[in-house]
Amino acid sequence: MEQRFDLIVIGAGPGGYVAAIKAAKAGLQVAVVEEDAVGGTCLNRGCIPAKALIHASSLYRQALDGEKYGILAKEVSYDYAKVLTYKEETTERLCRGVEQLLKGNKVTLLYGKGRLEIDRTVTVTSEEGIRTFEAGNVILAAGSKPMLLPLPGMDLKGVLTSNELLRLKEAPMSLTIIGGGVISVEFATAFASLGTRVTIVEAMPRLVPGMDKEISQNLKMILKKRGVDIHTSATVQEIVEKDGLYACRFLEKEKETEVVAQYVLCAVGRRPNTDGLFGDGVSLLMERGRIVVDERMQTSMDGVYAIGDLVKGMQLAHLASAQGIFVAEELSGKTPTVRLDIVPGCVYTDPEIASVGMTEEDANESGIEIKTGKFIMGANGKSLITKEERGFIKVIVDAGSEVILGAQMMCARATDMIGEFGTAIANKMTAGQLLIAMRAHPTYNEGVAEALEDATGEAVHAMPRKKR
Repeated sequence: MEQRFDLIVIGAGPGGYVAAIKAAKAGLQVAVVEEDAVGGTCLNRGCIPAKALIHASSLYRQALDGEKYGILAKEVSYDYAKVLTYKEETTERLCRGVEQLLKGNKVTLLYGKGRLEIDRTVTVTSEEGIRTFEAGNVILAAGSKPMLLPLPGMDLKGVLTSNELLRLKEAPMSLTIIGGGVISVEFATAFASLGTRVTIVEAMPRLVPGMDKEISQNLKMILKKRGVDIHTSATVQEIVEKDGLYACRFLEKEKETEVVAQYVLCAVGRRPNTDGLFGDGVSLLMERGRIVVDERMQTSMDGVYAIGDLVKGMQLAHLASAQGIFVAEELSGKTPTVRLDIVPGCVYTDPEIASVGMTEEDANESGIEIKTGKFIMGANGKSLITKEERGFIKVIVDAGSEVILGAQMMCARATDMIGEFGTAIANKMTAGQLLIAMRAHPTYNEGVAEALEDATGEAVHAMPRKKR
């Protein structure tokens, strides 16, 4: 046995490194094990590189569209190699920042493959050999990996996951995306802006099916306007190689259809990365491949916790971080300062999409009497200045108390503004309380006040709408 730690965290992603730092700040002796690069999928193969690509592609599209603002740019083009350099520099800088945070908080960083053993020790396998460490408690934060459908042709060279797509040295001429969730529509937004011919094939009746129905409808119209071909209620049958390209064959309305593209992206979700995570004799309670935890995030093994993509729930970096903080505070003897049941969902399309709390559908299914407030962002001054496309802000409040229950946004800066509603829901604030502070003009945030006023029947600027 090499050394004992109060806490060992397996995985240095947004859940793991945040938990490690939080515990170390509380005085615990902490180690974190990472087999790849700190920051996990989010910093290296997910959130950050994908959003950097989206930002670069958005700038290119804006340059092409500059004439509507009176800006004339001639011979506009892009250098994909430089786009990749910018993306990688952003990632590397953030990863170095995480390493410095771990070092500054005296967290021991162990590089290698971490494995939980039956006696609650942790073995770390690396080029240096196998080392064993004793732990008072263990947090499993190994994250997830892209999932491939069990269909013929999924092993072909041109069939990619998000990992391989981000490593391409050139932007695809054409791309078929299987799946219509968040990953799908974000990549569709980015590559369509770069001139890639994009097709989405989704098995469900609508895109981003977990979100508000109106968001799905608007998003479909916007993507179509930008040249994205969309097939919903479409079941993929197989992928076949065809003259150096790849044909995705699917059933749509009982009709066999085929789309041919340079690459096929499988974006149907991610699965927990539990491969090699458990040593001999370790048998944690599992459900559909995910580790079962209680309300304290503890597994069926005493002193062992699991967070992030390993457990049931939304696979989001900020949720993993919140769970990491929750567990670290529990282990430090403190009352947790963060709620885990109010989770904002964000989609970095253009316009952005954000949601938190209940939707109208959720409330109706729960039998809760509600009032809704809605503001069409076409009447917002800042949106008119920047010529934003279809957008709105919708607020769900309890019919009697006017306590805010949820909010859905599809507009510029939605992902930045949704936090206001998360705070309101967590603190059981009413629409009136959230309206007390004035909002600056002209800002996108003025739309929040308009939607709140519409929910309370006090709107003065909102566009007329039908009676509820």
